[in-house]
Amino acid sequence: MKADHLIDMANQIGMFFESLPDREEALTGIAEHIRKFWEPRMRRTLLAALDSEGKDAGFTQIVFEALTKYRETLMPVAA
Repeated sequence: MKADHLIDMANQIGMFFESLPDREEALTGIAEHIRKFWEPRMRRTLLAALDSEGKDAGFTQIVFEALTKYRETLMPVAA
């Protein structure tokens, strides 16, 4: 799956959670959703885009914050 598509998907998730009044709950919600429902390959691709391009990859501010803050929990464990 291409990184651009995954970034768009992550930004859509972020749009949903951004409506929550509690910013920390929104950040946690984004990270938990991606961790629970995205397969490891998808998470690796998304985090690689974060590492290589940072916010310039096209992440919204809230998604960038969530990925940066919860990066460790989003990284798939080695098989």
